[in-house]
Amino acid sequence: MIETYVLTVSQRALIEGLWILGPLVAIGLAVGLLVSIFQALTQIQDPTLAFVLKILSTFAGLLIFGNFILKKLTTLTVNLIERIPQLPEILR
Repeated sequence: MIETYVLTVSQRALIEGLWILGPLVAIGLAVGLLVSIFQALTQIQDPTLAFVLKILSTFAGLLIFGNFILKKLTTLTVNLIERIPQLPEILR
């Protein structure tokens, strides 16, 4: 019973983590690819260009997807807190 509970909670947390980080990672990946193509075409080899643009795009992604991320985190936290009263039954 304990193993099932732990696996279920862990699986749920991993899936929610992917939903939370997915949009930000995708934005960073897309911007990094575009900057790399631009650098290859213009032969500008400045590493700070890619770094700064990825950071700025990640912040923009947080502004765009912040409400979605906050809603997902709140739902996960509320579900975990609601399961606390069931823990004594599970641990027996």
